[in-house]
Amino acid sequence: MTLYVDPPAWPGHGRLWSHLVSDVSYDELHAFADRLGLSRRAFDGDHYDLPEHRYADAVAAGAVEVRSREVVRLLRESGLRRPKGARARGR
Repeated sequence: MTLYVDPPAWPGHGRLWSHLVSDVSYDELHAFADRLGLSRRAFDGDHYDLPEHRYADAVAAGAVEVRSREVVRLLRESGLRRPKGARARGR
């Protein structure tokens, strides 16, 4: 099981955010997020939005650090990428 996280660089709600993704399945992603104690509300259709202060927790739990463009590539190649409009409908 491998999960991936990009650096916290995405601003929102007064903080920076990372994206936590799987290249295998949403089940794998949800299980990892559950172990981290992330709320299901942080799931954005094909990834979890991870606040900057939880980045080190994700890495310590085994998430592999990758660049942001790598996150998108991994999602596309795995078939797990959902376009933004589809993500909103699929929640």
